[in-house]
Amino acid sequence: MKTQARAVVVGGGAVGVSIAYHLGKAGWDVILLERDELTSGSTWHAAGLLPLFNMSYAVGHIHDYSVKFYAGLEAETGLNPGFARVGNLRMAQTDARMDEFRLYAATAETVGVEHEWLTPAQIRSRWPLVRTEDLKGALFHPTDGYINPADVTQAMARGARGFGVEILRKVQVDAFDRDGDDWVVTVAHMVEKGGNLVPSGETSKIRCEHVVSATGNHAQATAARIGCYIPAMPVEHQYIVTEPDPALVEFRKTMPEHPVLRDADAKWYVREERGGWILGPYERGAPAWAKFGVPESFRADLLKLDLERIEEEYMSMIHRIPSSESVGLKDDYNGPICYTPDGNPLVGPAPGVENFWFAEGFSFGITAAGGAGHYLAQVMTEGEAEIDMWSLDPRRFGRWVNREYAAVKNEEAYEHVYVLHHPDEERPAARPLKTSPCYDRMKAAGAQFGSVNGWERPNYFAPQGFDDHAARSFRRGGWWTFAEAEARAVRERVGLYDATAFAKTRIKGPGATAFLDWLTCNRLPRVGRINLTYALTDAGTVRTEATIVRLAEDDYYVVTAGAAQAYDQDYFEKEAAKKRAAFGWIEVQDVTAQWGVFALAGPAAREVLRPLIVDADPASALSNKRFPWLSMREIDLGMVPTMAIRVAYTGELGYELHHPIEMQNHLFDALMKAGAPHGITLFGARAQNWMRQEKSYRAFGSDIGRDASPLESGLDRFVDLDKTFRGKAAMQALGVRAKCVTLAMDGPEDADPWGREGLFHGGEVVGRLTSGGWSVTLGRRIGLGYVRPELAVPGTALKVRMLGELHDAEIIEDSPHDPENARLRVNG
Repeated sequence: MKTQARAVVVGGGAVGVSIAYHLGKAGWDVILLERDELTSGSTWHAAGLLPLFNMSYAVGHIHDYSVKFYAGLEAETGLNPGFARVGNLRMAQTDARMDEFRLYAATAETVGVEHEWLTPAQIRSRWPLVRTEDLKGALFHPTDGYINPADVTQAMARGARGFGVEILRKVQVDAFDRDGDDWVVTVAHMVEKGGNLVPSGETSKIRCEHVVSATGNHAQATAARIGCYIPAMPVEHQYIVTEPDPALVEFRKTMPEHPVLRDADAKWYVREERGGWILGPYERGAPAWAKFGVPESFRADLLKLDLERIEEEYMSMIHRIPSSESVGLKDDYNGPICYTPDGNPLVGPAPGVENFWFAEGFSFGITAAGGAGHYLAQVMTEGEAEIDMWSLDPRRFGRWVNREYAAVKNEEAYEHVYVLHHPDEERPAARPLKTSPCYDRMKAAGAQFGSVNGWERPNYFAPQGFDDHAARSFRRGGWWTFAEAEARAVRERVGLYDATAFAKTRIKGPGATAFLDWLTCNRLPRVGRINLTYALTDAGTVRTEATIVRLAEDDYYVVTAGAAQAYDQDYFEKEAAKKRAAFGWIEVQDVTAQWGVFALAGPAAREVLRPLIVDADPASALSNKRFPWLSMREIDLGMVPTMAIRVAYTGELGYELHHPIEMQNHLFDALMKAGAPHGITLFGARAQNWMRQEKSYRAFGSDIGRDASPLESGLDRFVDLDKTFRGKAAMQALGVRAKCVTLAMDGPEDADPWGREGLFHGGEVVGRLTSGGWSVTLGRRIGLGYVRPELAVPGTALKVRMLGELHDAEIIEDSPHDPENARLRVNG
């Protein structure tokens, strides 16, 4: 065996083999290590389905790549991967489910996935074994199907070997150690003994630049070897295989293979298998497994059956396919499948260490394996992928996440596979967990909370007893009128928003200024001022959005997206460590939990603060002369020392009030009392989201990300081309492939866009929305999105697909609300 490689991939399931294949194809020298045999983890007992549809644009591309890649493997390798392109029929029992499918289809159009709509009568005509009288319709994607997991893995393995990848079986990783810039991987050679794999006593060491962990159910143990925890934990998944169904056998005498069936309202998939059926349910109550690690003796094993748990799903299969009632059971399986708290895999850099990569937590591993290998290889070999991988980044889960949280949330993620996925969905498990001090006050005022990085954050405020879950919809949910009233209140009077979930980092020291100047594309602010800026990837796209407050010459307070706290903190720490030799000492400190934040915004915002400020001349303390727009002042609001920043994401006169978190309730009470004469209104994230779109403020993670440069995102004014910064040359080399624009739209009377819809011109998809909502200023639907550069001109007429129908859309000038920023700059 070789003792040196560019990269070592640990794990011989479909995901690991795909990564090795794609790294080898890119020209890297790769070794793949497997503790047992290829496919001996979750791959061997996977059902092999290939569902293309996904509400995530990134995951949609990953699945789409996989299906296309698998289709060409036999021609490349000579091995048949067992790909049966039989199609996938998603059936809906309710109107709400049909609305969900329409949103799925909107995302699919932007990815380029083929699909068609069917009525119950059309379903019955094509597939007479399916009972349809209680269906509303179905979505059919003909390019979907299933594949043999073992065969596709072996085909990828043959392809990988063709690119020079060395695949070693029966070797167990015992340690990962750093030696300079390299990793040294210690492996124990394994032998069979009494039906178990045990170390033979022989060990080897492999030196490499990069390590990729694709260890499936063993992910937690692998992560522990480098001193970190990731919430990839298995959940039990049962499925059953029936004896041949005579009706299906008869059907197949004259018809092609039956498509995969998905009855999401019944919580199962069914596919044909040797004349019978495979039923795969996603029931309530499926438990997490191996909370503290997979037993050493666990190989290609299964878990104890609990068929009573899936009785309801089994009976619903009989209802949907009546001929299956008299068919006996042939096989049943209960195998562990790894999940994460949000159901998306962990694909990207490990926190805290260099050149260690995770590809873990694949609940739909066969579907995602091909694409995950392709896009992770792009990140590793080219610096970035074609798609924004932020939603899959392992660092989206903070360091506060532990085993108990993972167990509870992963069980919920499993249960939610077929739950209606409303765009305004807020899952309840493990909540509330992280709360700001004013949580109880907000809750008493009717706050309906969402969760951001574990923090409870108000989405909107409703009367006591209002049912947030019942209010959700793919159209305008029951919360819509409350959010609309909140937005009007901010535009007309004044509102208060709890923004404590913002991520906050202190970066200071002799090297801090040179470091941040190199890291970000905008000029740094003067002391006492702020700016909005962006850190770029080496590929020239947007890595991070940050508001930088300069406290002193070499002391900065950096505010980033709340959801990206661990993602950004890890980035700042790693990059600072690399640059200390060049720039001088740089201290990076996460201070998120030390500071609470209230956003006070609206025409009366200054009047609310005036009676609270402690100043020798309170009448002028908040004037433009003493406290101009885009500046920071340390002020006292009563007894609360406050870092006040004159900025507002709403586009109104406003202030972010950063305060010691332990004083939050005192400040909250004072602000509400001072605001009462001015009609102060508490508002939430949904109203704020609408208002920021009225100002064309781009949101990190949706409108801006690692698949577009700041120039493509319409952020030219925040890019200083007169200075040198990371990613500058790559950004300029990219040019402008697409352009972010603001759109005003028509639509159904009871619906607004969600930011996932396709944009059309001349009957052709020419772009997609990345944000959407309602504008109280325009009295019309509003959104942000990307279109071809030649179309990115105000006045261009487009169409937008909403709930299956095309509606008029028009590109408009940015910042339709107060384009001159007069309301932000107003003196007083």
